[in-house]
Amino acid sequence: MSWNTFGRAFRFTTWGESHGPALGVVVDGCPPGLMLDEAAIQPFLDARRPGQSKFTTQRQEADQVRILSGVFEGRTTGTPISLMIENTDQRSKDYSEIAKAYRPGHADYAYDAKYGVRDYRGGGRSSARETAARVAAGAIARLAIPEVEVLAYVSEIGGDAIDHANFDAAEIANNPFFCPDAEAAKRWEALVDDARKAGSSLGAVVECVAKGVPAGWGAPVYAKLDSDLAAAMMTINATKGVEIGDGFAAARLSGEENADEMRSGEGAGPEFLANHSGGVAGGISTGQPVVCRVAFKPTSSILTPRKSVTSDGEETEVRTKGRHDPCVGIRGAPVVEAMMALVLADHKLLHRAQCG
Repeated sequence: MSWNTFGRAFRFTTWGESHGPALGVVVDGCPPGLMLDEAAIQPFLDARRPGQSKFTTQRQEADQVRILSGVFEGRTTGTPISLMIENTDQRSKDYSEIAKAYRPGHADYAYDAKYGVRDYRGGGRSSARETAARVAAGAIARLAIPEVEVLAYVSEIGGDAIDHANFDAAEIANNPFFCPDAEAAKRWEALVDDARKAGSSLGAVVECVAKGVPAGWGAPVYAKLDSDLAAAMMTINATKGVEIGDGFAAARLSGEENADEMRSGEGAGPEFLANHSGGVAGGISTGQPVVCRVAFKPTSSILTPRKSVTSDGEETEVRTKGRHDPCVGIRGAPVVEAMMALVLADHKLLHRAQCG
């Protein structure tokens, strides 16, 4: 079986490859009557778009989205919404040297082992280029959850983390790193540039916070909100870890420290004195901000020669040419935001279907 669809009630299916003529997504289950045009989607694609600074891949793609179906007179119709984004700046010749050699850390060998055939141009279906389609779908998902505000930002690059005491959401748009800490952003300029010049790469951590999620979304066993979030984030290219709330840090706390104590609130629900659980308890949202962190490995395509083998089993060294992100996690922030929005939209509709 091949799985290219995610979600239950609000579903999306992505298609296309890195060096094909186009890529896109089909969104199904979107409620009818929502105002939608290309202008509602394009700003999110522009945030993810490559080639905007020397700290990302220099591939130049306009990433202009076209709506092909599911919208009539500016409103969603309840039928499948098909979106297409053309590829216009492919350089397939950059990958001729790895047509038979497997790039260490990449999906090359695993693809051959599964399918017996591999599109080596930019990684084909395994390329981060595929995430443009997810970002487009995420823009539609946001329309289904107007009560929720989703914000993602890079919180760490190459082991250098932000100081949350310096957090300023306005700073995220003021630097090429989606960084809310101006001081950290300055440090990262040298850090990422040094890795780029050395032909190497760095890992990163993206943190995402969703505010306004009401209590009750999710399920206690096989459709937990946090398990679906973890699954969604793990589908993003180069992701190697996901934390909900305190995540692994919770394992180092005592029961007293980890407890999200409550007091009577002014609204319908209680007032929480902490949010170690990341806004999810027993798989169901508590009404607090939903918080997750996503760990991205260093970009596998690097100029530094690495030992590998060819598809014929011969030993070789691989030095990947082409245009690559020295830190793929930088452009991961818009993708993490999109996946958060897609999961929340799905769970809102699932909750409404069961509980009204």
